[in-house]
Amino acid sequence: MHIVQLANFYGPRSGGLRTALHHLGAGYVARGHRVTLVVPGGRRTDERLATGVRRITLAAPKLPGTGGYRAVDPWRVRHLLERLRPDALEVSDRLSLRGLGRWAAERGVPSVVISHERLDRLLEQFLVPGPSARRWADRLNQRMAASYDTVVCTTAFAAAEFDRIGAPNLLRVPLGVDLAAFSPARRDVELRGRLAGKAEHLLVHCGRLSTEKHVERSVDTVAALHSAGHRVRLVVAGDGPRRAALERRARLLPVTFLGFVAQRTALATLLASSDVALAPGPHETFGLAALEALASGTPVVVSHSSALVEIVRPGCGLAVPDDAAAFAGAVRGLLATAEFDRRAVARARAEQFAWPTAVSGMLSALSSGT
Repeated sequence: MHIVQLANFYGPRSGGLRTALHHLGAGYVARGHRVTLVVPGGRRTDERLATGVRRITLAAPKLPGTGGYRAVDPWRVRHLLERLRPDALEVSDRLSLRGLGRWAAERGVPSVVISHERLDRLLEQFLVPGPSARRWADRLNQRMAASYDTVVCTTAFAAAEFDRIGAPNLLRVPLGVDLAAFSPARRDVELRGRLAGKAEHLLVHCGRLSTEKHVERSVDTVAALHSAGHRVRLVVAGDGPRRAALERRARLLPVTFLGFVAQRTALATLLASSDVALAPGPHETFGLAALEALASGTPVVVSHSSALVEIVRPGCGLAVPDDAAAFAGAVRGLLATAEFDRRAVARARAEQFAWPTAVSGMLSALSSGT
């Protein structure tokens, strides 16, 4: 069948969303399907990716305050869909492209929307009081869920706001990790020494530097460890609108900002060469960066308010309260365990999340009604 994947907020530095779309699309092609990915960009292009996916980029303006994200007008997407004539529609955007479920229903095209974020958490994050945020999210989620054949959530945490409204078309499909690209075998002692400098332990934070990710907690964790006499250095891999503020916050601390790491092999080497990864974002609905760290043999300290509490198990990491003291204590606890043991347990946990399993789950959802 011809599967069309749609996403706004996709770009060269869009992290987990881009990774998920590319791996799912490649998996569909490997199973014999035709795949077209439609995304926004600076200019219109039509190209064939190495995986066999056709990627159409529609020119779209940058959105202010997002660090370069773009969103294409949904009417232009509708016009393109009329020409593409998909057999199934996969939408990775609950906001700007939410109405495309209705387009699919009017034409008898099976449709799936993937919930990559918690709408109630995002509303609350941006100054909407908790009860009001939930009420608004419930109304919007009811309308959206009713317009699609299937709502896919990657974790129980992501599904909670749809469980709350009793959505009958909810399906759980965990994402995966590239177990070949991210591996403990990529550990580079020379790179580790160069990045750590005089520090005894190397910590890493990987992800977009935006408000909802709470990267400042990683910086404050290093401050707590440093003030207690622990010789650690934090490397931050990523970029975003909060970078300047974070650099000011870390001015006198052992923190290195690498910016966006474009090459996946370089990122995999960095993760494998670190001792502990930090993932403080309280709103993560899956946490691909944390899973990539686990696949690299690096244990992770995560927010117990996020979906990562479902992925990180004792031995491969710790889920702790959302404050720097708790994160610092977790880092100390992990570093106190034998390095071989913690790295082996981290890798073993990641091996339970393979992309072929995710592809099978998504194809089951996309095939319903065809």
